[in-house]
Amino acid sequence: METNERRHTAEQTMRALVQRSRRGPKDLTLTTGHRLPTPGPGEYLIRVAAAGINFADVMQTRGTYGAGPQAPYVAGFEAAGEIVGAGPDVESPLPSGMHVVGTGPGAFAQYMTMPATGVLPVPSGWSDASALGLVLNWTTALAALKPLGGIEAGETVLVHAAAGGVGQAAVCLAGHYGARVIATASPAKHDTVKALGADEVLDSRRPDLAEEITRLTGGVDLVLESVGQATFEASLSVTKPFTGRIVVFGAASGDATLTTHDLVFTHQVQVKGLHIGALATAAPSLYRSLLVEIEALIAYGVYTPGTPEVHPLAEGAMVLQELEAGRTHGKHALDPWR
Repeated sequence: METNERRHTAEQTMRALVQRSRRGPKDLTLTTGHRLPTPGPGEYLIRVAAAGINFADVMQTRGTYGAGPQAPYVAGFEAAGEIVGAGPDVESPLPSGMHVVGTGPGAFAQYMTMPATGVLPVPSGWSDASALGLVLNWTTALAALKPLGGIEAGETVLVHAAAGGVGQAAVCLAGHYGARVIATASPAKHDTVKALGADEVLDSRRPDLAEEITRLTGGVDLVLESVGQATFEASLSVTKPFTGRIVVFGAASGDATLTTHDLVFTHQVQVKGLHIGALATAAPSLYRSLLVEIEALIAYGVYTPGTPEVHPLAEGAMVLQELEAGRTHGKHALDPWR
């Protein structure tokens, strides 16, 4: 491994997954001679140990992710690994050799750059792979539940796509904050979600989904909506009028439409949008407060090390296709050195 790393560093080349079209993850190509990135102002150079896979990666391969990269590009944006260099103007730099987790362009590669302001040290005793999700999945779930969702103990929360990375975090957190959790997932994933503490788990594709949720709850206080077209109408229908909130942070099944007429005459609910990267940029103090709370959740044992399924880099296209088809469970990651 060390010999391999020295050779790549000396030649300034690396292994990387490059997306060459807008036709989806099937066009992800493993490249062995890609040039190493150079950290710019305020950035670290990271030796990637594990790169997280997210549905946003699928959207980027199809050109549907807002302000996403244009092909060809090195795919991926979430990773954990070791600081091996820094660009100019990094304030209070972390030492070389420290292991961190964060986001940045080109994570599906042996080396990537990360903005220094967005990295966090990998918690003591955790592997790099187990820290994936810390600044993305768990922070998104926390933002959706607390500052945006205003969750209170005793309320009922509906979590869609509850077997995914954000969904699993949301189920755990909602239960921790004293909410009753209604979750949706495909039937094969129900046991996984139930084990996380969900009070009820329903088939997300059942035609009477809204009616069943209403029968069980009488109406929900908060919906975490990441599926989009396939579930959005049901989400609107089951949310309590006026006091109910829907936080939207994804549209895996396609975009849904909501009009001003709907909000005035049919669904008088509070709808809020969430993109964790945009939140970090537009409301940095709020984002930092989320990270402080995440650190407290780790200290209290609520947030424990993750157990992602780690694949060799060459399997990236296959894993993204499985994710797009809804056939994955939990968090998946790539090891660029395998």
